[in-house]
Amino acid sequence: MNADELDRRARTYDGWIPPWLVSLLIEQGHIDEVRLQARNGDWFCARAWAQTLIEQGQRDAALDVLAPFVDAGWAGAAREVADILDGWGRAEEAIALVRPYAETGERLALEHLARLLDRSGRKDEAFELLRPHTEDWFLAEALVDVTAGLGRDEEVAGLLEAHVEALRQSDEWWCAEPMNAVELLARVRERQGRIDEAVALLHTTRLGPINGRDQLADLLVRHGRENELRDYVAGKGGENAAYHLVEFLEERGDVEGAIEVLRPFAANGSRNSSMALAELLTRHGRADEAIEVLLPVPSSVGGDCGCALRMLWTLMADHGRADEALAVIDDLAAQAGDMSWELFHERARLLTYCGRTEQAITEVRAHPEADTWYGAGLLSDLLTDAGRLDEAIAVLQSPPSASGGNENRLAELLIRRGRVKDAITVLHHPKSVSPIDADPWVSVSESETPPF
Repeated sequence: MNADELDRRARTYDGWIPPWLVSLLIEQGHIDEVRLQARNGDWFCARAWAQTLIEQGQRDAALDVLAPFVDAGWAGAAREVADILDGWGRAEEAIALVRPYAETGERLALEHLARLLDRSGRKDEAFELLRPHTEDWFLAEALVDVTAGLGRDEEVAGLLEAHVEALRQSDEWWCAEPMNAVELLARVRERQGRIDEAVALLHTTRLGPINGRDQLADLLVRHGRENELRDYVAGKGGENAAYHLVEFLEERGDVEGAIEVLRPFAANGSRNSSMALAELLTRHGRADEAIEVLLPVPSSVGGDCGCALRMLWTLMADHGRADEALAVIDDLAAQAGDMSWELFHERARLLTYCGRTEQAITEVRAHPEADTWYGAGLLSDLLTDAGRLDEAIAVLQSPPSASGGNENRLAELLIRRGRVKDAITVLHHPKSVSPIDADPWVSVSESETPPF
């Protein structure tokens, strides 16, 4: 198997047992099967078997298990083994293993090698390795990370300033690289103690919050600049910056202040702010107020109501208001003109959550979409919740659900029933592709598409 094929399988799990199912096999006592599949070339099984050997003190045997993947020239295996070696204090071997891939310019290998060098105290080498690659946002971020404490912040800043200026002059800044130059330069200025410069830089950024975090708001919180943060929330920062102010106030014990920060955003119809406010109220024993905040949200956001609705019905059920929660779902269906699959799915989950699993199973079986792959998935989950694993397995094995992308779910149930060989057969069979996993450029007919 060549490196490209190994890399493809690691990304898609095609022909290999997914890592969570490998963990389940071990949990259920089927370590011999994991060892067998590792010998047959399953990377995730090999990785788990190697970890088991490491825990038993058999380090050389563990490396032997992973060696065929490294010998195939697969960078992913080389990085994995390098991390193991580094964790054992064998940094030089780890560096030597990764360096050939980095020398080809492969970005993941460059980043990995730089971090290995950093951890081994060779920060200057890490800096020189990444210096030519600051046009790549990923490697530029690694450069800023590995040079912390090196004493060469002005050199790092100089490299980034050129990119910041280019971003400012570009009419197509969203295509320029690295897009995160302003953010990275601000990090360098902050660690130099030049907080005002960092703040000024971040006020010029054109990137939005990353992973839900607003860097400027974070910086203002770290340095206790509450008044500036409030001004930022009231201006450009808006809702995302408000979450940082809420965290700051709540940690300080000012719960009422935190609530008042979120109320205007929730009142303006923001689903995320309403959910954040409900969570805040619930944390402080004010569940009834939280429910009142959430009640209008599913209606206001239309079809995109799943997470808010689930939060609402969970909260209501937890506080003895399950029947009201069911009525909320029925009212939403009446407003929409019918009970969509999304609403029906939430209703079934609510029934199960309240201990009415048999009622949920009966309603799902009677639903016109029960024999679709997604209907079968829901029904099998409910049957599993009821402890009826054999019935759940039968549902997933029956056409057309058997060809709808439920293989991993079916394999999990088979493993739990001790039918390991059957599970392996399912996982090694050529995968059917469910519409949600299909190539986004390939048209899928409406009849095959789940309604959410």
